[in-house]
Amino acid sequence: MNMTMSDLEQERSLESQELEQLYNQSLKDLKEGQILKGKVIGITEQGVIVDVGYKSEGIISLEEFLDPKNVQVGDEIEVLLESVEDEDGLIVLSKRKAERAQGWERIMAKANEGDFVEGRVTRKVKGGLMVDLGGVEAFLPASQAFLRGFGNVDNLVGQSMQFVIIKINRPRRNVVVSRRDALMKEKESQKLKVFNELQVGQTRKGTIKNITDFGAFVNLGGVDGLLHITDLSWGRVGHPSELVQVGQQMDVMVLGFDKDTMKISLGLKQLTPNPWDAVEARYPVGSRVRGKVVSLMPYGAFVEVEKGLEGLVHISELSWTKRPAHPSEMLKAGDEIEVVVLSMDRANQKMALGLKQTEANPWEIFSAQYPLGTKLKGRVKHLTDFGAFVELAEGVDGLLHVQDLSWTRRYNHPSEVLKKGQEVDVVILGVDTENRKINLGFKQLSQDPWSDIVSRYPAGTTVEGKITKIANFGLFVELEKDLDGLVHLSELSIRLPADESTRTKEGVVAKLESAYKVGDSVKARVLRIDDEQRRIALSLRRVE
Repeated sequence: MNMTMSDLEQERSLESQELEQLYNQSLKDLKEGQILKGKVIGITEQGVIVDVGYKSEGIISLEEFLDPKNVQVGDEIEVLLESVEDEDGLIVLSKRKAERAQGWERIMAKANEGDFVEGRVTRKVKGGLMVDLGGVEAFLPASQAFLRGFGNVDNLVGQSMQFVIIKINRPRRNVVVSRRDALMKEKESQKLKVFNELQVGQTRKGTIKNITDFGAFVNLGGVDGLLHITDLSWGRVGHPSELVQVGQQMDVMVLGFDKDTMKISLGLKQLTPNPWDAVEARYPVGSRVRGKVVSLMPYGAFVEVEKGLEGLVHISELSWTKRPAHPSEMLKAGDEIEVVVLSMDRANQKMALGLKQTEANPWEIFSAQYPLGTKLKGRVKHLTDFGAFVELAEGVDGLLHVQDLSWTRRYNHPSEVLKKGQEVDVVILGVDTENRKINLGFKQLSQDPWSDIVSRYPAGTTVEGKITKIANFGLFVELEKDLDGLVHLSELSIRLPADESTRTKEGVVAKLESAYKVGDSVKARVLRIDDEQRRIALSLRRVE
């Protein structure tokens, strides 16, 4: 059948009407804000051309794609229709807005305030950062970006990490997240995990986090424990930094922990044997050992004989002959010395050492060389109220008591007959090597004359002598060398006040000195001789 030109024009008119109806119908089906599926049909410098089945295509900026290099012709993507037609006759599409709309619905369907979400920090804005939560942008305030204080937020841009949703405004489609809360919750979770694994005596790996004067804090992987300075080493530690450094990794032993207070006590020395175990076998009493002086105290010196094992050399055990006021007069820290083990107390971890025991005891040597009764020379080292210390050998002194100076005369002070540095003959009366004491005598060098004196000065005998001393109770008269008699006040030829309460020491002496002078010769009568006290009583008035 042949068609006329009129028929063709009519058919074309009908097709045109149908196309117009389809176009009008498509305009009714598409709505702004609608999410459509499209296919990439081209890629230009201006953007990605997408066909959504409409009479015209849409173009999407390359900036809306996370990685534009991976976009290829034929890819199917979801887009949001922003406008049906722009001034160029193209529909306006947005991939980013489609993702946001879909992401919001997705997140709102399963996320609530307090939930963990994963996101990627995209850019810095005023007051904080924007975070992509998989199509939905959330605001991260700068105050919520770090666990403590404020850090450099620029370092977070581009990083993916965990966040906690702290606020959702559904009408405005606003989400606020916190990285700080996520870090805190993660830290608490890690702490609980570590505490559930802990056992006393357990060995764990840790990293030195911080060092103080009293110890070091060790990170065990989310929780810190204290490694006290006393648990660092069996030996002496002045400061924890002597043994550990910040950042150092090491094995430590769990000594104790408390879940309520979240405190953990750790030990390092406990990983090695205690040097005090079986110490008696290694260092028996009487054995000689070498050690290093590690500390000096007023009462002695601490000597380290091996790492973690120290003993005390008491100040009295430093020398046989010297008497130092402080150990520093003989030793200094760091000295290597030889000592003798004097005693051992493993339970209380105490060891007594001696330095002087490494040398011969000069007192024992002296005692062997000079038995009792030996006569020898010495030098007066110093004087006291009760006698004189005489140096007999290097570092060996003996005491010459004031009572052993004379058989017949009583001295109030040894300076009446001796002076410092004077050489004197003495005799050994006694030796106590343990207490380092020697008793000396001077009068014992001669025969005791008292029995002869008693026979030569019977009671009633008139004698003549010189006044040697005036006291408030009478006069001392020398009858012969080193032999004095006492004339009591009551036996003087002068009168004193009858009431003794009115007498004073000064007044009596002044009265006597006005009547008598030291060196005056007087005659006296022997009243009596006290054999036990070795005293002779004289009288002046009975002679007259």
